[in-house]
Amino acid sequence: MYQRSRKVLIFLVIIFLAIKIANAVMVVMQMVQTSGEEFVLSGTYQCIVSSAGDALFLSSMTWMLSTVWEVLALCLAVWIAVKHFRELRQHSTNNIIGDCFTVLMQTHVSYFASYFAVSCFHFGLFSPTLSADPYSLEYQIYVGLTQIFQVAQMFVLGPRLILSIREYNAKLVADSDTATAMTSIAFQERVHVSTGSSV
Repeated sequence: MYQRSRKVLIFLVIIFLAIKIANAVMVVMQMVQTSGEEFVLSGTYQCIVSSAGDALFLSSMTWMLSTVWEVLALCLAVWIAVKHFRELRQHSTNNIIGDCFTVLMQTHVSYFASYFAVSCFHFGLFSPTLSADPYSLEYQIYVGLTQIFQVAQMFVLGPRLILSIREYNAKLVADSDTATAMTSIAFQERVHVSTGSSV
């Protein structure tokens, strides 16, 4: 993602640490303001968790900061795709557009689209009309769908993104190794070795 640039790597590390430290502080502040009660109703145990203060605001801020990080990652992915497209165009191969968009589709689009969907679901939770009655069936279904999509995004699409990028880079290395080997074989065929008469 950082194209072996030291400045970009330092920038990414600083932004990543700042966002993650701010998120950790906000989560701790949110947990301090959260309390729970246990009720026994007709022989069943019911737990009710309540948040005081600005816990809803802190929760939305953690998602906003995480979304900023993902948008930054999306911008870098698009930058790499454009750079890759320009490199392929300079080499003028037949399958320029297919190769570029295949790489982009396989590695990035599904992940960022799922993150966008999960973020929209999370930001929808902060709407006053939806969160007015947190015990309603509609709210509980909405929260359940949000959690399902979030788990799928974190544990399926995130690792798939990493593995497909590694697979593509391994393929590029393998292709460059075979091209290098072919060049060296062709170079060695044309080498003339002079032999002296004093053998």
